[in-house]
Amino acid sequence: MENPESYDAAAQSHDGFFKAVFSKPERAAEFFKAHLPPAIVARIEWPTLALLPGSFVKSNLQQLHTDLLFSVRIGGIETLLYLLFEHQSRPRKIMPLRMLGYVVEILNERYKACGLPLPPVIPLVFYQGPTEWKFSTVFEDLFALPDDLGEMLLPFLPRFQHALLDLTQIDPANADGEPRLRAVLQLMKLARGRDLLKFFHWLARFPAHEFPDDLLSLMLLYALYSDSDLDAEKIYHSLANNPQLEKATMSVAEKLKAEGRVEGRVEGKAEGRVEGRDEGVLIGEVRQLENFLGLSKSSRQSLEALSANALRARHEELQNQFERRFKGK
Repeated sequence: MENPESYDAAAQSHDGFFKAVFSKPERAAEFFKAHLPPAIVARIEWPTLALLPGSFVKSNLQQLHTDLLFSVRIGGIETLLYLLFEHQSRPRKIMPLRMLGYVVEILNERYKACGLPLPPVIPLVFYQGPTEWKFSTVFEDLFALPDDLGEMLLPFLPRFQHALLDLTQIDPANADGEPRLRAVLQLMKLARGRDLLKFFHWLARFPAHEFPDDLLSLMLLYALYSDSDLDAEKIYHSLANNPQLEKATMSVAEKLKAEGRVEGRVEGKAEGRVEGRDEGVLIGEVRQLENFLGLSKSSRQSLEALSANALRARHEELQNQFERRFKGK
């Protein structure tokens, strides 16, 4: 099993799930192989793919973007693959400028550390929003230049564009490729619309051995947190046509519950209601929500000292913040 902190993050947010899944080079490799241009994929030396530390997203944009930077060799030359996860509710026309800023910062850091020559950077935006991304990915298109001026001025502008994966424009359910990657993309696609029982019905078509325990755990936590109407019993029922996968999922759920990583969510409904729930469950959810929203995390002792009504009020306040920020309510 993976680090418990990665499970907490996955249970709390789209970006946490993204990082927990794609921080593993083998899963990142599956993603890049499927979504980079074939000519580049053919030249990449995949055993050299490695995750680099750090983030280049400014603190005021972290609720909109999450990023991962990888190093890999292409034709014997080090190249950087920059993956930006865009999880806001609508596309942004300014994205080429933001991506250019991130790439420049990456190159500045590399120059400070290693000098010249600089490695090429291939930027890719992974967009999870509910509406189609219709804006250009080319930096030059941010400028409205008349034809007679464009020929003179374009040579002085950066020549830059980013690759784009728009989840609204792909159907992982009917795509080719690795079942694990297809499952992750399908889950992220359906999570935006909170249609996750459909995901587990679809997942039941695959043999259980395709999904190791660590990935099942991440998917289960992410699904339960993304859809407040979902509970473990509904998930088990949707997998009933695949007894082996149903058994594996139940086993993973029991492990998570025993380890306290789901803070009671797998026991029953993951609803925002607090009536009748154990105080320990509420304390765990308050701490998870605080962490997810970027707030100072209360100690368990301070929350245990609150009255039942005060604890419920704190939970409701944080849940409302989460709903407004990430579910558009």
